[in-house]
Amino acid sequence: MIDSVTALTESVLAGERGPAPSTVPVISAFWLHNTTRLPGADVTYKNYYVLLRVGEVFGACAFEEGELDPSYCADVSGQSLEALLVDAPLPVRIAALDAYLASVEPHHEAAGAEEIVLPAGTPDVRARARDAAVAGLLDVAEGSKVALIGVVNPLVDAITSRGGICLPCDFNLRETASGLPVSRDMTEVLDAADAVVATGMTLSNGSFDVLLDRCREQAKPLAVYAQTGSAVVRAFLGSGVTAVSAEPFPFSQFSSRPTSLYRYHFQDGAFRT
Repeated sequence: MIDSVTALTESVLAGERGPAPSTVPVISAFWLHNTTRLPGADVTYKNYYVLLRVGEVFGACAFEEGELDPSYCADVSGQSLEALLVDAPLPVRIAALDAYLASVEPHHEAAGAEEIVLPAGTPDVRARARDAAVAGLLDVAEGSKVALIGVVNPLVDAITSRGGICLPCDFNLRETASGLPVSRDMTEVLDAADAVVATGMTLSNGSFDVLLDRCREQAKPLAVYAQTGSAVVRAFLGSGVTAVSAEPFPFSQFSSRPTSLYRYHFQDGAFRT
């Protein structure tokens, strides 16, 4: 059982999960900044991503403003994944780990993956379809408390519409669109919750291991929705993570055409479809 991102990285560096990462070069490196404000919304989301292409797949990691300069791209293409896994800023290390694991087992070929094709359409149509696919992972009992680590307003609504009590936590918001107060203390909401839903950005801010340990210690189901590190999170299925919505690049917000995400649900030692 892999118990931390560090242990997973060490396993990759030791060649235990596929080819030696020293033999896997980065073909292209991307630094992306986009903003999104859906019709009728009063919040503009600002997103930053680092992307590393390896063969047919991309490794991805979102990060906070100012955490990584665009100039990093100048020297990354052509480097091996080993070099980045050993000595790079955290978002780049996560993107490199994601690229490696996705290249060994792409989501579209992975055991247990359920492909969900998001329809062509406007950003709000595609966002609703994506969030509905994520909500389909949730097993929410009436009256149960669900910690939401990284607020996505449709998931708040999905939890409450199923009879759950949403406990939102986010570093960048003070309240949800529906008026719920948003905590900045992850451990506070984790300890109060019966189940947990989290974003892959917990990988890039360094809180994923804490989240994983606490859910394991308290035997709480943990579902993760991930553009960041989708193949990284997948590696923890059965090791503290119970469900994953994995959305590899190109993400839904970067295209108006159909794209795919992949759901995994691991329960009682086996994948559930």
